[in-house]
Amino acid sequence: MSNMVYKMNIAGLDRELPLCPISDKLMIGAFVIFGDPQLTTACARQLLERCPDHDVLITAESKGIPLICEMARLNGNARYALARKSAKLYMKDVLSVEVRSITTDHKQTLFLDGGDAAYLKGKRVVIVDDVISTGESLRALEKLVERAGGNIVGRMAILAEGDAARREDIIYLEKLPLFDSDGRPID
Repeated sequence: MSNMVYKMNIAGLDRELPLCPISDKLMIGAFVIFGDPQLTTACARQLLERCPDHDVLITAESKGIPLICEMARLNGNARYALARKSAKLYMKDVLSVEVRSITTDHKQTLFLDGGDAAYLKGKRVVIVDDVISTGESLRALEKLVERAGGNIVGRMAILAEGDAARREDIIYLEKLPLFDSDGRPID
């Protein structure tokens, strides 16, 4: 494990992201919003300032949860939807889609409760995540929203990592580079 960090300013706050190897030649800056309510609130405020008109927000479990919860609270306690990593006993008429994320070494499945799917139908939906990198999680959420009959009006993240920062369909606060094995940013 590397003891290198990448220092960056996110939503007006200075943070250090530990660099974590994902291969012999590539590292990522680990952005973890859990346990940092100051950063969560600052990011939620800034994302809401840029957020398209919408009816509902959706994210995938788990690091997007504190962010979307704070965005909903700041937006008048608006309802949001959550794609889970496992189907729960209380979930009925579940929609599901497979995903492979850069931070996970195996395929995962995201599940959307049928009640949430019914709520999304015909609504203007903004997809929210902490970091968009390869776009795999984003694509999975897009499929779930489309299957539910929702209309995607925006895609947002705190950070856009690597090539994601070049995408014109994503609203994000800061660019997060990828890093070589020596911890140098790759552009």
